[in-house]
Amino acid sequence: MRLPLALIALAATAPLLAQSAPQVPGQMDATRVVAGSYTADPAHSLIAWEVNHFGFSDYIGLFGDVAGTLTIDPADLSAASVDVTIPVGKVTTASAGLTDHLLRAGKDGAKPDFFGPDPSDARFVSTSVSASGNSAKIDGNLTLNGITKPVTLDAEFTGAGNNPYNKKLTLGFSATTTIERSDFGIDTAIPLVSDVVELEIHVAFEKN
Repeated sequence: MRLPLALIALAATAPLLAQSAPQVPGQMDATRVVAGSYTADPAHSLIAWEVNHFGFSDYIGLFGDVAGTLTIDPADLSAASVDVTIPVGKVTTASAGLTDHLLRAGKDGAKPDFFGPDPSDARFVSTSVSASGNSAKIDGNLTLNGITKPVTLDAEFTGAGNNPYNKKLTLGFSATTTIERSDFGIDTAIPLVSDVVELEIHVAFEKN
């Protein structure tokens, strides 16, 4: 049986196409991690939060422009430290009305329902790191709404490599945790809007 010319041509060019295909610069390869200090890339670092609304559905919002630092030595991961600041005042949701509600002042001098019009930044500062493979438990203190509580992050190393645009060595991490907002004095509409808040964190750090 004779193969169509198009298939013959495709088979002949396949090796060339494979060689020219762009490679993703970040790889989950711990040997690429270089000891030192890193700074968060705010344009590519986000924290998603999720609450349940009235028992009907889950609602998701975002904090962007995350700032912070990471100090890491692959030879001693237990000595790693992270300090991240989250600008609560830049909270984003899919609803302009809801975003306004999160940031509006309290009525008639009362405290705001949620964050208020000029909320302080939130901050997470690690106190210990326990790593195993590409995963880690990061214990630390979260300050939100002026209240500090201990929080544990379940973190994953997602990749390392040189950013092709600015040529900086970049490390990527994701993490999850769950908090109860009432612990931080944000108790409006509980239990209609869940007290439990799930956080999903994605941060890229660039080497200094």
